[in-house]
Amino acid sequence: MNDEKAETTAQLDHPVPVFSVLLSSTRRGARLARLLAESQLRDWGLPLDPGRLLVAELAANAASHGRVAGRDFRLTLRLAGGVLRIEVADTRRERLPVLQRPPVDDESGRGLLLVDVLADRWGVTEGLFPRKTVWAELRCTRPEPVPSGSGDSGALSQGT
Repeated sequence: MNDEKAETTAQLDHPVPVFSVLLSSTRRGARLARLLAESQLRDWGLPLDPGRLLVAELAANAASHGRVAGRDFRLTLRLAGGVLRIEVADTRRERLPVLQRPPVDDESGRGLLLVDVLADRWGVTEGLFPRKTVWAELRCTRPEPVPSGSGDSGALSQGT
């Protein structure tokens, strides 16, 4: 029992950063999802790519393939244990995404291939009808500070 209390206390001491927003299922909503995610990644001190690319693709899919008139989609970003989880939930559960390889001359249909390549893991979770959530996870680290080049440490040696 004491171990459970200690674990719960530790979880409360280090809350998981979460960003969540409801957006219109339109191209404008998908664009706004990318811009908001970009801002949030900056605030968390994370690299922008490939996170913003994944958000752009998942949000575009929700706005086009998951669109139901009058219903929005939800973008959620979670950062826990060095993993960024991107979730996009829409209300077209009957249209689950399928990874496929379109013919070379097709102009679309490669979005999930991009997600598959960029994400460490991705998948679909079916929620209460009619909701589904497409998610992608990235192991991420905060960028290392770039040395300023001032001072003796790290100075270039000059050969003579």
